[in-house]
Amino acid sequence: MTRSKSQILLLFFSLSLILLSFLFFLFPPSDPAASSTTHPYPHPRIPPQTSFVASLEHFLTHKALNHRSSDDTVRSLLQDDVRMFDDRKFAKEMDWVHADPYYPLNFPIRVYVYQMPNKFTYNLLWLFRNTYRETSNLTSNGSPVHRLIEQHSIDYWLWADLIAPESERLLKNVVRVHRQEEADLFYVPFFTTISFFLLEKQQCKALYRVFISVDNLGHCILPSDSFQREEALKWVTDQPAWKRSEGRDHIFPIHHPWSFKSVRRYVKNSIWLLPDMDSTGNWYKPGQVSLEKDLILPYVPNVDLCDAKCVSESESKRTILLFFRGRLKRNAGGKIRSKLVTELAGAKDVVIEEGTSGDQGKAAAQKGMRRSIFCLSPAGDTPSSARLFDAIVSGCIPVIISDELELPFEGILDYRK
Repeated sequence: MTRSKSQILLLFFSLSLILLSFLFFLFPPSDPAASSTTHPYPHPRIPPQTSFVASLEHFLTHKALNHRSSDDTVRSLLQDDVRMFDDRKFAKEMDWVHADPYYPLNFPIRVYVYQMPNKFTYNLLWLFRNTYRETSNLTSNGSPVHRLIEQHSIDYWLWADLIAPESERLLKNVVRVHRQEEADLFYVPFFTTISFFLLEKQQCKALYRVFISVDNLGHCILPSDSFQREEALKWVTDQPAWKRSEGRDHIFPIHHPWSFKSVRRYVKNSIWLLPDMDSTGNWYKPGQVSLEKDLILPYVPNVDLCDAKCVSESESKRTILLFFRGRLKRNAGGKIRSKLVTELAGAKDVVIEEGTSGDQGKAAAQKGMRRSIFCLSPAGDTPSSARLFDAIVSGCIPVIISDELELPFEGILDYRK
């Protein structure tokens, strides 16, 4: 057993506090008084970009083009490499402990972001950008990308912020370090949702099983036999830092329940960023996910934020008691929807509608939520649903009907408020 394991639980709690500030990125404060005194953004007059498509376009055309190609690929790994890294890490920790007896409570969390080969990060994003432009599959929020890619795009938002220049970063209470021995946690930049939908559609090999080849123009090239032996999973697990802790201080964004399924058993010790726990066994195997090590992060809302002014203006217009718009027939836990329709049909001031896609569908859902006091939030294919967060940003009180549901930061946030 290595020395790193003794501080993982404390760091895990600290990480939850850090990622809690991510809520302020997705859901900016709507209280004008609070906004006038403190502001979570470095430039209060310039609000951050909250559109995934617009942010990605700006990132690729203005920042990624200046990226200098480099990676942390381990060419050959010996046991001595792991031992030497462990010695360096231990020496650094002892320096911190002797400098401050309250370490690590008084210290910011230091995160090392792995520099994976471009084909896993920049080139994959270029492939996605060039592909979604050609699709006609407009989704319920009006975006020309698959709705599930956008609402599970937290892996992009976190990575883009972590690698941004310090003056531009939003999560100020996390520090990116460039030496692995100085890191408390290691972030692995996998784009799980994008790769799941995009690479399957492009008939590329799964990103986590083989080294696919994606060129700088974002075109997918099937790997030759020589590439078949190279695996992204092996790339991560060959790292000295991984072998030192067996992955316990490594963070994987696995925010879509369909993604990453083929290799989950190999990274079960790591910290997973999830949409929910789903302990029913439909999506995760027993023992794979746990509140002791994993974190639940919110979905990215599909509707626009109703700010303080919007909430004030819409208060008198909220004539609907209970509102729901979405798919009325779902699998697994979502079967409750059809029963709710039967029970609530014809009830006074209750609106239950089948959802539609595209701009009209988004507009109808947004209008309905802003005219309602309560918004029904039943389970989807998993216990959680993006509709919960759509209700929150619409100023509508969510009514959650879902078994086995764990909410993001439930131990810190008081959802009754």
